[in-house]
Amino acid sequence: PLRYVSKYSEFVKREAKKNKSQWKTMGPAKVAVPSPNDYLQKHSKEPKLAPKKKEQEGERLRPLSVPGRTYQPVIRIKKNFINKNAVAVITGKPKKPRHFCVDTRQGDKYLLEPSGLFPKYIRKKNYGVTPKYVTQRNEEMKREEEEYQASVLEQLKKKAMKILSEEERTNVLKALKKKWEEINHAFQSLPVLTDTRYKQMHKEELELKLNQLEHDIAAIEKHKCVYIAN
Repeated sequence: PLRYVSKYSEFVKREAKKNKSQWKTMGPAKVAVPSPNDYLQKHSKEPKLAPKKKEQEGERLRPLSVPGRTYQPVIRIKKNFINKNAVAVITGKPKKPRHFCVDTRQGDKYLLEPSGLFPKYIRKKNYGVTPKYVTQRNEEMKREEEEYQASVLEQLKKKAMKILSEEERTNVLKALKKKWEEINHAFQSLPVLTDTRYKQMHKEELELKLNQLEHDIAAIEKHKCVYIAN
């Protein structure tokens, strides 16, 4: 039998040729081999500067600017420093002698002014005077203390305390002692054997109340003046 041939074979060949570009190759591309004369030379890849322009031989110089009529040149005057120094020495005030102290037989000496032995600071006009910043700081501290005391007094006025009179103090003391006697009687009436949890708790509660009453009675008896808040 005859071999099968597709009816699209011509169409496929035509599409393949149409879509094929020049740079599309089968296998490695065919590139020209570099010539052996074009080898890499030394400093060939370094940037090269533009060549300098040669000056023309017949080039004329630019004309110089002419100064105006009102121009006055600066005249440098030579100074005589020897005469100047001599005049300064003659007209100047004489230097005061510096105070020295000799402390050895060989004549070793040192200045008195920076040593602390010379009375330098006590001769100042403001010696012994309190500095201004210290006075200012003291005034600020005093003002802050007065403001604090005023605020405390204001808070005390808002939360004024009332003093108990002697009669009220005696009545409170009697009531506390009476309450203590009642609780003490209840405490002594407890059974000897505390074998249940309820008995133990009741005994501990009575002991706490007795201790608190004893503390309050001792505090009121100790202090004659008792204050309470309104």
